[in-house]
Amino acid sequence: MTSAQTSTKPLPERKAPFPGSEDILIFSGTANPVLAQEITRYLGLEMGRLALSRFADGEIFVQIEENVRGKNCFVIQPTSRPVNESLVELLLILDALRRASASKITAVIPYYGYARADRKTSPRVPISAKLIANLIVAAGADRVITIDLHAGQIQGFFDIPLDHLFATKVFLDYIETKKLKDIVVVSPDVGGVERARAFAKRLDVSVAFVDKRRPAPNQATVYNVVGEVEGKTTLVIDDIVDTAGTLCEVAKAIKRLGAAKIYCLTTHGVLSGKAVANIESSPIEELVITNTIPLADAAKNCKKIRVLSVAGLLGEAIARNHRGESISALFQ
Repeated sequence: MTSAQTSTKPLPERKAPFPGSEDILIFSGTANPVLAQEITRYLGLEMGRLALSRFADGEIFVQIEENVRGKNCFVIQPTSRPVNESLVELLLILDALRRASASKITAVIPYYGYARADRKTSPRVPISAKLIANLIVAAGADRVITIDLHAGQIQGFFDIPLDHLFATKVFLDYIETKKLKDIVVVSPDVGGVERARAFAKRLDVSVAFVDKRRPAPNQATVYNVVGEVEGKTTLVIDDIVDTAGTLCEVAKAIKRLGAAKIYCLTTHGVLSGKAVANIESSPIEELVITNTIPLADAAKNCKKIRVLSVAGLLGEAIARNHRGESISALFQ
């Protein structure tokens, strides 16, 4: 069995340091240090010095090991597994920078966890995505940069500016190398139709979507596929793949309707539980994810998984943010 593959396309390199880079510092927690190193390499910068350790009872200790007074600081930390540890690390780093008189602090959160609880779906439940936003702001963040939020309205949960990036360009560049024919873009649910439509517009192809119900968390039942998939190469577009139960059920449904090949493009590869086994036994040709989250150990030997890097996208967003340039121009 071959292992999961990473993109062979080299990361774009800057002729760094770029103008004004002497006033910028990049820090990283322990959630995704490899991505953070790729971003600093793209920017031509060194990683900011930071001490992170644990007390005997598990409490996290943070100390910034260089002068940040008057500096523009960026903290790269997705809130991925272990979710709560990663979140507390982020909050403590933000607080340490604020108390050390950094001039501006940006939380770069490639994967924003707790985003699936963005509204009350039943009585007496929290709106977790809003609570996490409150914590990040209270800890000292002046701005947030993130990729493919689970729901667009989460941007409004923050009382500070938020730059919402999209992995679309990374996926489009990869799909162009595949030279696929007779494509249809498929949304795995009604809520993702807007995302699928935007992707299909860039490829100038048609859209289909799946009508499904979710009787319980991490469970989905497919009821109907709306759109033509017979004989087509299908690109299933989603933001998160967790247990892959939904994705695999969608793949089986469109395969029964005659889809020729099935590729799944999902930004955040959570891949928990039986995700890898589900993917291996499914009709999915290839699952393409990004490195917003480090690849789970169980997924590293999965021949169907390919990982693309978003380091260039995040690095460019950081550079433009620092220089006061347009972020939206990245996606035009």
